[in-house]
Amino acid sequence: MGSPLLRRLQQFAEELRPGKGALCVLLVVTDHARKLGLPLNPSDLLTKGKGQVKGLGKAAVQKILARHGITRVLAREGGRTSRNSAENMRRYVAFLNSQHSGGSAELGAVEEFWIGRVREFLAGKPFRLNLDSNRSLRAVVTDLLRQAFKRQENAPGRTDAGALLQHLVGAKLACAMHPEPVEHNSHSTADAPTSRRGDFEIGDTVIHVTTSPGEAVIEQCGQDLAHGLHPILITLPDRVPAAVGLARNRGIEDRFDVLDVEHFLVLNLYEWQRFKTGNRRATLEDIISRYNAIVDDVETDPGLKIAFR
Repeated sequence: MGSPLLRRLQQFAEELRPGKGALCVLLVVTDHARKLGLPLNPSDLLTKGKGQVKGLGKAAVQKILARHGITRVLAREGGRTSRNSAENMRRYVAFLNSQHSGGSAELGAVEEFWIGRVREFLAGKPFRLNLDSNRSLRAVVTDLLRQAFKRQENAPGRTDAGALLQHLVGAKLACAMHPEPVEHNSHSTADAPTSRRGDFEIGDTVIHVTTSPGEAVIEQCGQDLAHGLHPILITLPDRVPAAVGLARNRGIEDRFDVLDVEHFLVLNLYEWQRFKTGNRRATLEDIISRYNAIVDDVETDPGLKIAFR
């Protein structure tokens, strides 16, 4: 990277490791700096409630992207539902102000840098599904989840594993319930104000999908039961005992099911392929095509899609 400013931007980006929500914040704050000038006061960039970054939203972000010829949506909520938006704004304002005091805050170059990061994000490569007849279906699912967790390790703040889990369950439900429709939502919707009780609501059943079940989701299951609904909690195999333990602490462990996602998915795959190995590829292609269609419909990150090897 050429200039000292760009090298410092690179270092800041490596420390922050921004996902799509943080990228929205960085673009909008840079735009504020262009309009208001530097130095910035972070308190001036908060809404009246002090909980959100002023001006942050899909329309503002897309307007900035349009200046650079980008028409694809970066984030459906424009970063507004990210829990870390205000803190990311403060960190970035401190960075910009420090560059300004050193006489190197060239905001045009700064914006171009973040636009480059957006282009990299939108060009993200999909997960790879290795279809080997010698591998168990459970191993196929496990490998997809392993890829998602590895991606998160390399980019803290991303929630690829949670999104993958939610939409795989959604694809499975879509196949099982066809032709009845199943409502799908973006993974980030969980952080936004919503009237939904869980990730999926089918009949009187509420399905919660999570990679890390804690007190909050168990509390939600208890509320579901109190409203006469039947909750199901789907999580990772090694998280099932913890979820059951939390439910036991509330005295509701016998009133709802906690399911291992790999078993939840794999048993149906065997049933749909009629327990014939020769039907495996067609069965997997069907559910993965449904998964990819869901990602296309409700997510903005193409890297969440799955491609066959």
